[in-house]
Amino acid sequence: MGFRAGAFRKSSRSDVNGGDCVEVAFHPGLVAVRDSKCPGGGLVVLAAGGWAAMLASLSER
Repeated sequence: MGFRAGAFRKSSRSDVNGGDCVEVAFHPGLVAVRDSKCPGGGLVVLAAGGWAAMLASLSER
């Protein structure tokens, strides 16, 4: 799986003061999510359909 460090971008909903930041990277058919405070830490990798379903679920709240 090829998620390069430079491929990650910060969520527009993240804290502008550098606190709570979620970053995402896209790879064909996959989306990786990580905590910007731990860029070398673990990733949550979702299929693109799972990512879309999660976002739809969150936007309903």
